[in-house]
Amino acid sequence: MYDQKFAGIVQVDVHGMTKHKAKVYIDSKLRQAKGDVYRIRVVHGYRGGTELREMIRKEYQKHPKVKRVAWGLNPGVTELILRELY
Repeated sequence: MYDQKFAGIVQVDVHGMTKHKAKVYIDSKLRQAKGDVYRIRVVHGYRGGTELREMIRKEYQKHPKVKRVAWGLNPGVTELILRELY
């Protein structure tokens, strides 16, 4: 588990966590996110199963701080978009 911050992006790693522990951890990062943070990149992996990925993509679509949930070419990462840059 580690956190990294790149110009407006907070990256969190939830590999190996239970769904409950990952949700508590991500919720804490959402609460701590200040105005300069526009995206939280959640690294959940996928080779060990898709349980975390599915939970994150389902739960955070309804979260009041998250405008949208995005994923790209890497199936082990989900982006929580807090605000648009454009």
